[in-house]
Amino acid sequence: MGLLSPWFLGGLLAVGLPIYLHLLRQHKSTPLPFASLMFFEKRTQSSIKHRRLRYLLLLALRIALVALLALAFANPFINRQAGADAGSRRILAVVDESFSMRAGNRLADAKREALALIDSRRPADRMQVGALGSNLRMLTESIQDPGELKAAAGSIKGSDSQASYGELTRALRSLAQASPEPLEVHLYTDAQKSALPSNFSDLQLPGSVKLMVHAVAGEKPTPNWTVQTVTAPSSVWDTKKVRIQATVAGFDTPAAKRTVTLNVNGRAAANKSVDVPANGRAAAEFTGLDIPYGAARCEIRIDSADAFPQDDRSLFAVERSDPRRVLFLHEARDTKSPLFFRSALAASAESGFALEAMPVEQAANLTPSNYAFTVLSDVMGVPPQLEESLAKYVRAGGAVWIAAGPNLARRQSVPLFGEAVNEGKYFSRAGAMFSTVGQMDATHPSVFRAARWEGVKFYYVVDVKPGQSRVAGRLSDSTPLLMEKRIGEGRVLVFTSTFDNLGNDFPRTPLFVPFVEQTSRYLSGIEERAPSVLVGAFVDLRTARERSVSVDVIDPDGQHPLSLAESTSAQNYQLPREGYFEVRRANGRHELIAANPDRRESDLAPVPKENLDLWTGSSSGAAGGNSGGRAAEERKPWPLWWYFMFFLLLSAVAESVLAAKYLGVQREEG
Repeated sequence: MGLLSPWFLGGLLAVGLPIYLHLLRQHKSTPLPFASLMFFEKRTQSSIKHRRLRYLLLLALRIALVALLALAFANPFINRQAGADAGSRRILAVVDESFSMRAGNRLADAKREALALIDSRRPADRMQVGALGSNLRMLTESIQDPGELKAAAGSIKGSDSQASYGELTRALRSLAQASPEPLEVHLYTDAQKSALPSNFSDLQLPGSVKLMVHAVAGEKPTPNWTVQTVTAPSSVWDTKKVRIQATVAGFDTPAAKRTVTLNVNGRAAANKSVDVPANGRAAAEFTGLDIPYGAARCEIRIDSADAFPQDDRSLFAVERSDPRRVLFLHEARDTKSPLFFRSALAASAESGFALEAMPVEQAANLTPSNYAFTVLSDVMGVPPQLEESLAKYVRAGGAVWIAAGPNLARRQSVPLFGEAVNEGKYFSRAGAMFSTVGQMDATHPSVFRAARWEGVKFYYVVDVKPGQSRVAGRLSDSTPLLMEKRIGEGRVLVFTSTFDNLGNDFPRTPLFVPFVEQTSRYLSGIEERAPSVLVGAFVDLRTARERSVSVDVIDPDGQHPLSLAESTSAQNYQLPREGYFEVRRANGRHELIAANPDRRESDLAPVPKENLDLWTGSSSGAAGGNSGGRAAEERKPWPLWWYFMFFLLLSAVAESVLAAKYLGVQREEG
């Protein structure tokens, strides 16, 4: 028992007032007229009679009035079990359906315990059932029907997503804000350590939420081997140059030998044996990938030797096609530019381009649309027929890359680009031997991998007015170095120096190869993509220009998850599970996407018990909480002031009756 306002107990001092008043009334006497007191002897009168209290019951009632009033304002309380007298409870049963729950019998055990909770609840209790993966998925409303609750719990099949206790806590905070009614949450999970958020304060629960974690896995870590990562190209043109590397990891495992198999379209293509150290990792490398043209469904798998075989494989998709043709036009006497450009393309194993170089005079009758993009390398003149074909090609969505040099500096404007040429700059004539890069736009696709061109020396550039173009790079004297302009649906990119080693030393630096590769992929419209993505990732289905154009998605079961309305309006699609998804885009391109569960789910180490205790007790106080918070939350203060006010009222009525009675007696005595 306690007092919420103990300072009001000072009012108990007022109990002396009734006693004083009762004593004071003993000294009162009615004066009588008398002729003379001269014949009376003077003596001391005893005060014992004066000190006697009369009407003790009335006095007790008045003292009780003062005491009860003081105690009522002091607000006494007792601690009682929360909800002990409540007619019903609000309960939420959450079953962890994340990927790690497939290990052993974890999911079955969690569902069985959830069903037992449904059977043991009181008929008046209202209950909800939810499933936890990357977020909390509610399966029912707050209901009392045990049949519907059991059906919802039994329908949980498990997922390939990663569990997130942080998302669970955020969802519980939202539920607490929506209703102030106390919520009792039962979480049936394997209590996996990787499900914790990076910041433990994200697990703080509101005071109206009481969380109980039921761990269905043991406190000791479960040994598990898994295919942790796979490094492979997404596109293949030369199958002999392909390298695939797989990493096999062991979590809480002894040293062991594992067999790694590369499967292509359901058939074993190669095997490797690796020695995995205790709690360590080992790599297996495969060279060459003999696959047919088109998209291939590839897989790295290890021999199963633990209670979690579902993570013993990793899927990836590889597409084989012919290299894309690139048209490189140059002056007949220029032999270095095509050599350096070809070498840069060949240096990248994943570039996938075949260069066709020829003098610009011989290209009058070529069709630019047959090429991924066209390069004009310091050409002084372009045949009118070719220039017209290039202009139509760009407006229709094509791309042209122009390198400027002494030949182009003789023109008044840059072909296709349309901006004026100011002059050609020889930095040796200006007193400085070379110029360097002063500023680069790291967001431009041509330079985002290597935006700092430190050490590159430029001896000659063409000063071109940028006009309305985007300037992606400038020299230290602010001369534009890299510019891009949108023309129609296509683009023209201008590099104001040359591709040889005369106007600069760029081709001899390590930055030249990624610059050529990135720009080539950008101009040809090849999007860089990974051979596999994580479950839950979003895939873009269309661009802003492809509105109302139908897009189709085929899931691993061969079903079409998009409705007719979604196929013409959805901007993206979230991959819900492991497997191969085929996307048939609006531009006619078919893409195969492999989705894998997050490999953090393969580490089955449990959350330390002290952390679980800290989480379940964090609802009573500030971030972090303490283990005593849960006990404090289970017992709540029950105020007693209204009991005192009730007895105060009874005492007041009794005092009034007795006071009236005794007053009548005093009048009769008088």
